[in-house]
Amino acid sequence: MSSTDGEIGMRDMADKATQQRLDERLEERLEKDVAAVKNDISALTDQITDAINSFAGSAQKQARRGYKQARANVDSAVDDMTERGGAMMDAAQDAAVSIEETLEDVITQRPLATVGLALGLGFLIGVTWRR
Repeated sequence: MSSTDGEIGMRDMADKATQQRLDERLEERLEKDVAAVKNDISALTDQITDAINSFAGSAQKQARRGYKQARANVDSAVDDMTERGGAMMDAAQDAAVSIEETLEDVITQRPLATVGLALGLGFLIGVTWRR
């Protein structure tokens, strides 16, 4: 029996050694797989970072373009309003000059009627002012 026990003991030791080698190989393979997953995660992180940076750069460029366009539109509107305001002022000055010339002509042609009209307007204003 001792030879059988010895054989069984040897087999058990051989089985244990084989199992230990298998465990070591499995452990090495798992370590390699974990390292590969870590590398993949690192690569994905870099890609995501690059994509986010690219997106941020594009958004910033687009915002700058929008700002420049809005500013150009405002500048154009201000220039247009300035031109219109200037044209209105010119038209008002022309009208004032025209009225002045017309009044001068009327005063020179009919001085007595003008004085009478001025007295009448003064009287009406005075009467209205009293009330």
